[in-house]
Amino acid sequence: MTETESSRADAASRDTIAAAGTVYWLTGLAGVGKTSLAGRLVDRLRRNGGRPVLLDGDDLRRHIFRDVGYGRAERLRLARHYAALAELISRQGFDVVCATISLFPEIWERNRRLPRYVEVLLRAPESVLATRRPELYGDPRDSTRGPSVGRELEAPEPPDPDLVLWNDGASDLDALAEAVWQCSRRRTPHPGARAPGPHAVAFGSKAETLERLEHRVVGARVLPQERFDVREWRRDRDAVLSRLERRGWFRAPLIVRSSAIGEDRASGSLAGHFPSRAGCLGRIQVQAAIDELAAAMPDPEGRDQIFAQPDLGSVRASGVVFTRDPAGGAHYRIVSEDRDGGPTGAITSGHARSHRTHYVHRMAPACEDAELAALLEVADELTQLLGDDNLDFEYARGEDGVLYLLQVRPLCVQEPSGPSLAYGEECAALENAQRRALELSRPHPRLLGSRALFGRMPDWNPAEILGARPRPLALSLYRELVTDSIWAYQRHNYGYRNLRSFPLVVSFTGLPYVDVRVSFESFVPAAIPEEWARQLVDLYLDRLLAAPEAHDKVEFRVVVSCLALDQDMRLAALRRDGFSAVACALLTEALRALTNRVASGPDSLLAKDLAKVRVLEQRQSEYGPALAALAPLDQVYWLLEDTKRYGTLPFAGIARAAFMARQMLDSLVTTGLWSPADRQCFLASLDTVSARMQRDLVELDRNQFLERYGHLRPGTYDLLSPRYDEAPDHYFDWGTARTKVLHAAPFVPSPQQNSAVDRRLAELGLELDAADLLVFLRTALEGREHAKFVFTRNLSDALRTLTGWGATLGHGRDDMAHCDIATLRGAYASSVDVAALLADSIAAGRAAHRRTRVLSLPTLLVDPAEILSFALPSSEPNFVTLGTTEGPVAQVTDERPSLAGAILMIPNADPGFDWIFSAGIAGFATMYGGHNSHMAIRANELGVPAVIGAGETNYAAWCRAAVLAIDCQNRTVVARR
Repeated sequence: MTETESSRADAASRDTIAAAGTVYWLTGLAGVGKTSLAGRLVDRLRRNGGRPVLLDGDDLRRHIFRDVGYGRAERLRLARHYAALAELISRQGFDVVCATISLFPEIWERNRRLPRYVEVLLRAPESVLATRRPELYGDPRDSTRGPSVGRELEAPEPPDPDLVLWNDGASDLDALAEAVWQCSRRRTPHPGARAPGPHAVAFGSKAETLERLEHRVVGARVLPQERFDVREWRRDRDAVLSRLERRGWFRAPLIVRSSAIGEDRASGSLAGHFPSRAGCLGRIQVQAAIDELAAAMPDPEGRDQIFAQPDLGSVRASGVVFTRDPAGGAHYRIVSEDRDGGPTGAITSGHARSHRTHYVHRMAPACEDAELAALLEVADELTQLLGDDNLDFEYARGEDGVLYLLQVRPLCVQEPSGPSLAYGEECAALENAQRRALELSRPHPRLLGSRALFGRMPDWNPAEILGARPRPLALSLYRELVTDSIWAYQRHNYGYRNLRSFPLVVSFTGLPYVDVRVSFESFVPAAIPEEWARQLVDLYLDRLLAAPEAHDKVEFRVVVSCLALDQDMRLAALRRDGFSAVACALLTEALRALTNRVASGPDSLLAKDLAKVRVLEQRQSEYGPALAALAPLDQVYWLLEDTKRYGTLPFAGIARAAFMARQMLDSLVTTGLWSPADRQCFLASLDTVSARMQRDLVELDRNQFLERYGHLRPGTYDLLSPRYDEAPDHYFDWGTARTKVLHAAPFVPSPQQNSAVDRRLAELGLELDAADLLVFLRTALEGREHAKFVFTRNLSDALRTLTGWGATLGHGRDDMAHCDIATLRGAYASSVDVAALLADSIAAGRAAHRRTRVLSLPTLLVDPAEILSFALPSSEPNFVTLGTTEGPVAQVTDERPSLAGAILMIPNADPGFDWIFSAGIAGFATMYGGHNSHMAIRANELGVPAVIGAGETNYAAWCRAAVLAIDCQNRTVVARR
């Protein structure tokens, strides 16, 4: 074949592919509703102007393939006929909807070679299948029917379908058909597709890839370029500059960019490693920029490339798109964007003023945001042109609205250890999460609130305590010890509405969320009539919707849960939001009674709960040694029972009092009775566990110190997080001479301040004077930290016992971190084979955590649809102290010497991170955590500037910086590369 004939053949092949219709392959067990869905899909395609052809397996058997049997070989032969027929019809330009069981790997592999192919797996509960097809799901001994797929015959599911749909009888078939059609519109190349043909674009260097895409990509524009390597520049720079001059490029600004050999590889991108110089105007500036880049290029032979392009200057928006999630490989298109204008590298450099990250799963419906939709279309186009579904590209949207493609490179995906999660499993997990969120959002006869919200940080903030993706043991322990029942029991005891039986934390794909509707009702005093209570819950929900950045500050920005000294301001806000004067008066009276019960006198609820914690300390010393004689599982059972009864139950009350204390402390400032500096001095004077630990680190020897504090661990509920006494040299530097830590002097308000506070307390009808209030503030805030310190000893000992027990059965720490504590507790009162039970629990936990570790969901879930498509907003962080600091960015995993003088990044504000304050850090920032979190109190106490609860977007950007400058008084963070 001549070159011309070959070109004609390639062109004909491309024309055939372009004209081909789509094959929609609807597969699943008998009775899942393939035929019904196929009919609705055909209607949907016709409404869109298509020419669909329906191939239904039952009809084809009935009219054409009547003599084919039902064994595996006959079914496979029949499936091949269906696939060939679908391909033949689709190549004539018709869409083909094929409804068939055909659960054979051979068929899926064959179909993936089709030019346009959408594979849809339908599922339904077995009870529904039996109802729809009783003749197939009846007695398996019935000889009147042939072998059935899924019972007598093996029924493997497609490993990576484009869409997984659940059809349980209540499903809207039109909605399912719409989902299939939308999937076909945005479908990227199938992960199992064959390699691209000769017409595809091949990766080259950064500059070469852009040049190859310049006249191929339709959805975006690629700027022209002049490319040369360092050898050429060194040999004859005048010739290079003359080429630029002949193009007339010295009359407008240029950008000079690197294109090194090691850049933009699948194994690593070296993004930002080499400089770019924008705004170069004229021959002299361009030559200087090229000289600078040439000197920075690493290849000694000068093979690295440099290229120049017209400079876009300021743009309307810029950002980066990943076509997969680099942290795990899930099928999200991730768009990190700055729509505030400015330089094109704002996102990659960490200098974006308005950084917003969008996650759009491949199975999500079409995006309504036109600019975002255009980016997703470009992402799909690039994956098709390059034949690669793992891409990372940078873009800018000019002032003229044109989308410019700045860079395209392979995406380096960090696959998690163990089996990867197939696309079909992703879809099924997300659909189940969406279905459950929808169910939990419905009106409930025993629950107030007209809508539901779910958040990671409100109230008992699981993200702060557990992290974003806890393993099953940590999540099940937290639910057992706090959020399933303890939280509601104690909140009701303190005078709020009874929410017992409502779990506070729900799990979507293993990610813990607070049911905000449940939480907000639990903040309403029990004395409020239901009509006004309902109005109050809806008001709180509306407030959070209007200010989602307050999701980690709901007690300070959203709800009114105690009688603080700025009650007049809070009531005025309620009146503006439509709460009546009568309702406000009743709420004030209820909060007055509730606050007095908690804070006033020796018989206050706070005093009683502190006494219960002292009981737990006594039981730990008296009964601790005796527990060692019990079986390991029995030890764990009783350690946790004591933890609940004498630990987390009173702690839930003390924590409630501490939140009230913090609101009252802040209200002293908002009313002008104290200054912000007064508040800072008071917090610095607190004598918390953390303060005592810093003193004891100097005054006690190593063994004494670890005897007292060794049970602490940075992840309180995480078995994989070593205790202090398990890795003491990692947490503390025992060899360096330590300076004695002096405790701050007690804060003493002036007589004038006390008199003014006394008057205000009397006006509010609170049974406290200024001195009593100061005692309450100190007792509640110190008591919360002490109670946590005490009950975590039991919890930590239980985790250590589980570790040892697992080892005797051949299970390592990582295995045990995947078991479920509820399953093991159930074995206490039974004679089950606990070894087999544990193995089953670990296996189930590992399977579940495979989904948890790669799937992503929004921080605040407002609508179940956001499970498939959402944005991570920039949070409003909590700035602690009034200080300023600056230092190199460090991670908690870094070596201790590198932490001195650093700004330390830690994921959450768990009390087990107290060890960082002995490392000489200059400041720190956390991804999760609230205004009243342990680490916020600790930072205030030591005067360490900190940013608590920065949010996922800010935290990720700051981690990429080389240096952070924190100004707490002005509430700013500046990232420097």
